[in-house]
Amino acid sequence: MAAEGQTLSGSRQSYGAVDQTSYASTKGPFGAVIPDHVTNGEEPSAPPAYAMDDVSGYEGTALGDGGGKHLPPPSNLVTDRGGGHHPPAQTHWNIPSVSEGEAREALIQYAARKCCYSSAPAKEMVFRTLQPFNTYRYRLETFTESRSSEWKTTPYRGEFVDSFLTGPAPLPWDIQVEVPAMFTDSITRVKVPHTSSLKGCHSCHCSGTVRCTKCHGKGKVQCWICDGSGKRMSNDRCTHCNGSGRSRCTSCSGSGHKTCKTCAGRGQLLYYIELQVKWQNNIFEYVADQRSGFPADLFKEVTGQKMFVDEQSMVTPVVNFPDASISQASQNAVVQHHTQFASTSRLLRQRHTIELIPVTKVEYEWQGKLYSYYVYGDENKVYAENYPKKCCCSIM
Repeated sequence: MAAEGQTLSGSRQSYGAVDQTSYASTKGPFGAVIPDHVTNGEEPSAPPAYAMDDVSGYEGTALGDGGGKHLPPPSNLVTDRGGGHHPPAQTHWNIPSVSEGEAREALIQYAARKCCYSSAPAKEMVFRTLQPFNTYRYRLETFTESRSSEWKTTPYRGEFVDSFLTGPAPLPWDIQVEVPAMFTDSITRVKVPHTSSLKGCHSCHCSGTVRCTKCHGKGKVQCWICDGSGKRMSNDRCTHCNGSGRSRCTSCSGSGHKTCKTCAGRGQLLYYIELQVKWQNNIFEYVADQRSGFPADLFKEVTGQKMFVDEQSMVTPVVNFPDASISQASQNAVVQHHTQFASTSRLLRQRHTIELIPVTKVEYEWQGKLYSYYVYGDENKVYAENYPKKCCCSIM
């Protein structure tokens, strides 16, 4: 015998019957009483708490809260820790600064992209110094998988109801899903097997309709032609409402009720648990400070030369790097990511890299005054805060 709140083979049985002595005797198409408090408005109301069944492994799952209930991985689901590699022992990691020709061409291109910058300073300047401030960028990427659950509802259209009677619901981390490409953000949603149940619609109480809010269920509204007076300005009878002052409600076509949006007029809802699987590439980034006066946030716009790449299930911190701050940043990053994600997510893969980003400070003279700018990144981008002759427009 089927338990209350469940059906077999999609039979159209309603659930959560209302105490018929508590409400008026109006009945819907499924024979359920339609209380005024659930048919007064067109907007769907929140389902009662008892509508959601307790499912083992998904206790506390709510309906429609947006975020879902977070489901941490079991303690026995551990990714093998890989043996990280240390960078090769090198004593000279710097690369030369850009040449004068490269520095001049970079500044000419920079000025050309600015609508009101004259190219004269870039073409006529006299170089004084080219000082390299090459820096290192360390990046740790931790690719994680997290899972959360949420109750969902959909109008019931006669489909099979995959309830607990067909078997126990699989545990959240036992459900197999295809993993996307590593280090790529992605989300997959899965209907959890054997969690479905059929219940009466909470918004219309199985009637399939709700009271029209425009006419308050009366089917008629105040005539907009005569403002309800029944007469025109000439004191003649209003032909639009035939002198009654009331006209048919266009919102509900005069019926006084509208189709329930929650159940699409079906009167019943299919409840089920949805599992959301989220893959996210979490990034820690650190750029060594060379005290050059160059804005560090601009490094995000460029690439450098990869000096070290290590990818494992779990990497180990970089040690004995020529710049001690990089080794310290790596140590901090590995600890931080493990602390932040290991208890709430499954750590699938880690990758860390070290890039050498070229930065050259160029000092030059133009028309008897000294100026400076920076050429940075493999793209030879330019940062010139005090570029001279910024406006080449002339006033006649």
